[in-house]
Amino acid sequence: MMSIIILLIIAIIVLFGVRNVRMQVITRPAFAFFKKVLPPLSSTEKEAMEAGDVWWEGELFKGNPNWNKLHGYDKPTLTAEEQAFLDNQVQTALTMIDDFDIVHNRKDLPPELWEYFKKEGFFALIIPKKYGGREFSAYANSTIVAKIATRSVSAAVTVMVPNSLGPGELLTHYGTQEQKDRWLPSLSVGKDIPCFALTGPEAGSDAGAIPDVGIVCRQEFEGEETLGISLTWNKRYITLAPVATVLGLAFQMRDPDKLLGDKKNLGITCALIPTDHPGVEIGRRHNPLMMAFMNGTTSGEDVFIPLDWIIGGPQYAGKGWRMLVECLSAGRGISLPALATASGHVTTKTTTAYSYVRQQFGMPIGNFEGVQEALARIIANTYQLEAARRLTTTGIDAKVKPSVVTAIAKYHMTELGRDVLEDAMDIQSGKGIQLGPKNYLGHAFMANPISITVEGANILTRSLMIFGQGATRCHPYVLAEMEAAGIENESDAVDRFDTLLLGHIGYATGNALSAFANALTGSKFAASPVSGETKKYYQDMKRISSALAIMTDLSMLIMGGDLKRKEMISARMGDVLSQLYLASATLKFYEDNGRQHDDLPIVHYVMTQRLHFAAKALEEAIRNFPNKVAGVLLKVLIFPLGNHFNAPADKSAVELVKGMLKPSAARDRITFLCGEFDGDKSGIAEVEAAFLAKYAAKDLYKKLKKAQRSGDLKAKLPMHDLFAAALEKNIITEAEYKQLLEADEKRLAAINVNDFEKL
Repeated sequence: MMSIIILLIIAIIVLFGVRNVRMQVITRPAFAFFKKVLPPLSSTEKEAMEAGDVWWEGELFKGNPNWNKLHGYDKPTLTAEEQAFLDNQVQTALTMIDDFDIVHNRKDLPPELWEYFKKEGFFALIIPKKYGGREFSAYANSTIVAKIATRSVSAAVTVMVPNSLGPGELLTHYGTQEQKDRWLPSLSVGKDIPCFALTGPEAGSDAGAIPDVGIVCRQEFEGEETLGISLTWNKRYITLAPVATVLGLAFQMRDPDKLLGDKKNLGITCALIPTDHPGVEIGRRHNPLMMAFMNGTTSGEDVFIPLDWIIGGPQYAGKGWRMLVECLSAGRGISLPALATASGHVTTKTTTAYSYVRQQFGMPIGNFEGVQEALARIIANTYQLEAARRLTTTGIDAKVKPSVVTAIAKYHMTELGRDVLEDAMDIQSGKGIQLGPKNYLGHAFMANPISITVEGANILTRSLMIFGQGATRCHPYVLAEMEAAGIENESDAVDRFDTLLLGHIGYATGNALSAFANALTGSKFAASPVSGETKKYYQDMKRISSALAIMTDLSMLIMGGDLKRKEMISARMGDVLSQLYLASATLKFYEDNGRQHDDLPIVHYVMTQRLHFAAKALEEAIRNFPNKVAGVLLKVLIFPLGNHFNAPADKSAVELVKGMLKPSAARDRITFLCGEFDGDKSGIAEVEAAFLAKYAAKDLYKKLKKAQRSGDLKAKLPMHDLFAAALEKNIITEAEYKQLLEADEKRLAAINVNDFEKL
C-alpha cells in the first residue's frame, strides 16, 4: 500500500514538476480545451470588461478575503464645506418642498425651487471648483440626494440627474479644454440644463445596440464647408429632456466614405449638442408613474454637427461605450442607491413611530408579533442600505470605478428599497395609501419601480451583469488566461498559459479544500480579524467565499461559453457574491460606528439574513447544476452535512424591534437622513412628534393601566374620558392630565389622513 502511495506521489511530481511532461500531458490539452469553451465576447462586452476597476469584490471572489483590507478603507466623512451645505442650502431647500403640490397640482417643481437649485449649485455637485462647481465627494453627493428624497422623489431626481451619468460627468472626465471652458461654467450656475440621451425604443438594457446613427460627411456649417456628422436619432425616457438646453447624445458613428480613416463603423460615440440647434426636437413629456420630474423624448433627423462637438474631440470617436461604462458608477453607485436608502430612513423613522402611537385592541400595534416580523425587516434592511451606501461611495471616492460593485448596489439596494416600502405600507395601511400632504410613503412607493427599471433593468442586471462580469473580471486567473489565449504566437501563448494554469490549479485546489474543511468544522478554525460577537460572521463568509470560488471554477470549466446563457445559474451565483458584499458593508458599518452595543441586535439579524440568502443561492445553484455529477461533487464539497444557514429566529425579530420602539442613538443612526428643520409641518415631523410625546408620557400610561387592572378605573374608556377619570380620582395630577391630553392630540393628528371636498 505504501509503495502505491509513493508511486502516486512520484507520478504527480513528474506530471506537474517536469515542464516537458506537464506541457504535453496537461498544458497543451488544457489550452486547446480552454480556447474551445472560451465564451465569445462581443465588442461591447469586451469594452465593459476592460472599463471598470476591480475593488473589494475581487477579494470576495478569491475564497480568502483580506478583512484587514476592508477595515482599512476610509470611513466616509463630510468635509466642513459639505456639512455646511447640508446644514444650510439643503435644509433651506427642504423648507421649500411641498411634494403633494409638486406632484398633484404643479406637475413640476415651483419656479423658486428651480432657481434656488441653480443659484446654490445643486446641479454642480460633481463639477470641479475651477469651473464654478462644488466638487463634492460621492458620499456628500449621495447624502444630499438622499436627504432631498426623504421629502420628494421628484425634487431628488431633478437634482441627481445633472450629477449622474451625463454631460457634466463626461465633460469632466473626457472633455477637451475648449469644451470644458464652454460648458462647465454655465452648467455650474444652472444657465444650462443638461440631459443625456442613451435609451431608445429599440435599445434599453442592451444600450450597445442603439440604432441611432451619425454619418461622417461634409456639409455647410456657419457659412463654411465643414467635416462633421449627420445625425438621426429617436430617444425616450430621457430625464430633464423637456427642459434641457444641452443634449448629450449616444449614437453609432459610421464613416462609409472613409473620410476619417479606413474604418467604416467607428462604434458608439457621444456628442454634446445645444438643444436650440436646428433640427433638435425636445419638449414632449412622459408621465413616469405620476412623478413630476421632467422626463421625455428627443429626436432629430439629418441634424448636422461639426466633429469637435464629439465629447473629447474627434479622437474619441467610437469610444463612447467605454466612456459610458466608466461613468455609470454615478447613477448606479450613488444616485439610485441614495433614493433607496432615503426610503429606508423614512420607513424606519415613521413606521417605528407609527407602530408605537397606533393602537389596536388596547395596545400599540408594535407589540403584535405579526407587525414586529415586518418591522424587523424594515429596520434590518435600512441598516443594510445605509451600510451599502457608505461602502459603495467609499470605493467611488477612492477614485476606482468598481463596475461590479455598482451593479450590485443598483440591483440589491433598489430591491431593498422596494421591500422596506412594501412592509411599511402593510403596517401603516390606510395612513400609507391615502395621498395628501400628511402622506410620506405614497409617492416613494409609486416611484420605486422607476429605480428598478432605469440604469439597466434589475432583472438583466442580476442575471447578466453581476456574475457575468464579476466571474471574469474578479477571478485572479481567468481574464489573464483569456488574454493568453488571444496571443497570436501559439508558442508564447502556451508558455504564458502554462504559468497561469499552475497557479489556477493550486488556487482551485486550495478553495475546494477550504470549503470542505470549513463545512465540516462549521468554520470554527477560519481566521477572523476580530473577536467577540461578530467573529463568527467573518468565519462563515470566508467559507462561503471559498464555496463561490470553487463553484465558479467548475461552472466555467464545464459550461464554458454556455454559462452566460444559463442566466438562472449565473444569477444565483451573482446573488452569492452580492450577499457577501452586502454583509461586508454591514460589518464595516458596525466597525466604523465604533462597534456600538445597541447596534448588535440589528447586526445579528442582518448578518444571519445575508448568510442565509447566500447559502440558499448556493444550494439552489447546485440543485439546478446542468452536470449532475459535478452537482453532486459540489454538494459534497460545500454542504457535506447539509445547509444549516437558517433565517433569523423569531426571537431575534422581537429583540430587534423592542430596542427600536423608543428614542435611541441606534434609531438615529439609521434615520438621520430624514431632514428635520424648525417649523417642519410634514407628516414625518407629525408622527415623530406624536412618538416622542407618547414615549415621554410612558410612565403615565403605565399608571393608568395599573389603575385599570386594579379596578380603580374602568377597563374600556375613550382616552379623554380615561384621563378625566384618572384626574378626578387623583391618580394623576393636573400637569400630568395636560401632558396626556397633548400627547393624545398629537397621536390623533399622526394617525389621521387627509380628506378632500372633491378630487
